[in-house]
Amino acid sequence: MFGGLAFMVGGNMAVCVSGKGGLMVRVPTEETDALLERAHVEPMVMAGRETRGWIRVDTAGVATKRQLRTWVDKGARYAEGLPAK
Repeated sequence: MFGGLAFMVGGNMAVCVSGKGGLMVRVPTEETDALLERAHVEPMVMAGRETRGWIRVDTAGVATKRQLRTWVDKGARYAEGLPAK
C-alpha cells in the first residue's frame, strides 16, 4: 500500500518501512499535531494530501534501537486497539 515493508497487528497496519528511508507510523488522529512537533517527524503525504492518523519519521529519528522501538511500540499499541480484521 505504501511501497515499503509493512507490519500488521490484528490485521491492521501499524508501521511501514519507507522505501525513501525512515518509518511511517500509525497514530491516533488526535495525537498527530503534537507528534508533528517532535524532531524528525513530518506529516505523511500521499498523492499530495496529508494522511491524518499517520506520520513519517525520518531516518535520523529511528537511527538507534531506542528510537526505533519507541515508534514501533507507538504504532503497534494503536493498531492493537483497533478492531481486528
